[in-house]
Amino acid sequence: MDAVDELLSIRAAELYYEENLTQEEIGRSLRITRWKVGRLLSQAKEAGFVRIEILHSRARRVPLERRLRDERGLTDALVVSRAGVESEDELQRRVAQAAADYLSTMRPSPRTLGVSWGRTLSEIAHQLRTGWSTGTDVVQINGGVSLTHRPGTAAATAVAIAQKGGGTATLLPSPAILERRETKEAIEADRVVASVMDLAGAADAYLFSAGAADHRSVHVDSGYLAPVDIDRLVDHGAVGDVVGRYVDAKGFIVDPELDARTVGLSLDALRSAPVAIAAIAGKPKHAIAAAVVGSGLCTALITDEATALHLLEG
Repeated sequence: MDAVDELLSIRAAELYYEENLTQEEIGRSLRITRWKVGRLLSQAKEAGFVRIEILHSRARRVPLERRLRDERGLTDALVVSRAGVESEDELQRRVAQAAADYLSTMRPSPRTLGVSWGRTLSEIAHQLRTGWSTGTDVVQINGGVSLTHRPGTAAATAVAIAQKGGGTATLLPSPAILERRETKEAIEADRVVASVMDLAGAADAYLFSAGAADHRSVHVDSGYLAPVDIDRLVDHGAVGDVVGRYVDAKGFIVDPELDARTVGLSLDALRSAPVAIAAIAGKPKHAIAAAVVGSGLCTALITDEATALHLLEG
């Protein structure tokens, strides 16, 4: 584009986007053809002089979604805008809303949906509309009985998703992490728990989030781990957890002994699932999001644009 066309393209863009003139009106004003106005507007976009941003809370970043699918091998991706977001909590709510919308548009709806628990999943359950499905049963895929007096959200999350989807919820009656490996093995051998795990392993689709390896972890909040435990895991390379299992940047378990005391679906089961939906957002979770995508733990990712750019360019 020569200097004259560059100035004309900028002026045409100003008249079109800021003054709301039609292309025919712009042509008369600049004394050029309507055809050339259209070409100048296209050139203004291609040169980066014009950036169109949709500011609605449910707006999506379609070019980033396409790149995530093409460059990171995902079956699907949904990227929400950060425009107008003032906090990480608000961003989490926006991504949870997008995840709820995604579930509602799945066709066919899963007959059995395996779900994890935590703040993001709780928010997704809250955002889901009643009638999002007609007959989807829900099963917990990792233990979530809280060890503190703080009310737990694991059971409530599964029940809410099931009730709104016209199905039933099957809960996993176990803490997420046991103090002794022998206790964990005994619990998983229990007939009731074993039947839940069998159902979880046969689910049509999975929905989970991931936690950063920091002191805000739901595992600290629920009494499973102390802050010093998180620090030790980080020293061993942990970037976060997926269904309660702490992994490094490549998606490998960082503490086999801790993992052996963790109740729930294995990471290999997620990797082999035909539909595994991860909802992960926010700067503190960039590292764990990269581990999840890079190690094939999800087939679909729901995230924000900054996290998407980190995955593509980090």
